[in-house]
Amino acid sequence: MSQWARLSGKSRRVAIIAAAVGALGVVSLALSASALPWGVSDSARRVIEATRGDMSEASLRRLTARMDPAAAALAARHDPMARPAPWGLTPGWESLDLRYRPKLEFQAVDALEAQKLNASIPSVAGMLRPVSAFYLPKAAPEYSRALRCLTQAVYYEAALESTVGQQAVAQVVLNRVRDPNYPNSVCGVVYQGAERVTGCQFSFTCDGSLARAPVRWAWERSRKVAEDALAGHVAAQVGTATHYHADYVLPYWSPTLGKITQIGAHIFYRWRGAPGETAAFTQRYAGREPSINEAFFARPRVRATGRLADQAELVQAGATTIVTATGDTRVVATLGGRRMPTKDDVAAINEKLRAFEAERGLGRPAAAAPPPGVTPLEVTEVGRPAPAAKAAEPSAAVEQPSS
Repeated sequence: MSQWARLSGKSRRVAIIAAAVGALGVVSLALSASALPWGVSDSARRVIEATRGDMSEASLRRLTARMDPAAAALAARHDPMARPAPWGLTPGWESLDLRYRPKLEFQAVDALEAQKLNASIPSVAGMLRPVSAFYLPKAAPEYSRALRCLTQAVYYEAALESTVGQQAVAQVVLNRVRDPNYPNSVCGVVYQGAERVTGCQFSFTCDGSLARAPVRWAWERSRKVAEDALAGHVAAQVGTATHYHADYVLPYWSPTLGKITQIGAHIFYRWRGAPGETAAFTQRYAGREPSINEAFFARPRVRATGRLADQAELVQAGATTIVTATGDTRVVATLGGRRMPTKDDVAAINEKLRAFEAERGLGRPAAAAPPPGVTPLEVTEVGRPAPAAKAAEPSAAVEQPSS
């Protein structure tokens, strides 16, 4: 065992600080001068005298008091005990075992702190790798299902991102289709884990987002990006990325992967080592897509704890389609779920709303004037087409769900 390995955590701390002020043979800080098998430099001897052989916080403060601000900042940067690791990781987290794929869970930090910590993780030079195009002909029997699932991923994950940002999200989905660690179908990747009370890979499949009808223009924009991706468009900016997250959250797995780049609010990562290389994406597309019960997935998953967890998971999984690692599907049961309204239902609801407003003399309220000294600003939604002239709509009309 080396001399360095024999040192305690606090001894290593003082040793690193000593290195910052130019001490040679820093391991000697944990030992008395008389017990050293080698000579001690003048710098190291001065450090030993300042600490008086004491490894307490008081001796550490005496030592750092002699430093100029630049040296103190350098020492603090390399101090392993200054504060706990922001991601709550244990030693050895740098070596990722693919048998235990990281879950998409977040640390309990506020948005501003998460952005600071995410910015502190540098993009790894040379991580970007090319990826081949994904083609799924429109004539293929599974095309419509694959297109809908990919459009949902782009819309609910990146509806207001730039076109480049949306293309990057679509690329991550298609990269996972080819990654042996994930299902080999588009819908299988998008809805992976959504049948469980925990573990959904894309949050919109288990947080109830599907219950909200999409905004028409934004949906069509996302659909165009999905169509291009299935027609062979490659988002070269992210290459072989298989993970991403918004910059205002801090998943614990982010430092275990290779950070490629940030596009808009999303940060993209790839596997480190051989699993992230182009040659590793060898999985073939299944050629079929699972049938998704969207009414079931529109309900948010109920998180259970303790002895009820297993029972709750069985109940939630009872009405959905399970996607296996080989891409096969198996319907466990056919329990009923929330039914989406039909066109006739929407028309009837709107007619009742119009009658209700007419009876009570209600209408769309006029916009309130801004307070004195306040300048109103128009909000431009990303990618929204220019408004076209059309007839006035009822104030409380129900939006028609997309088919």
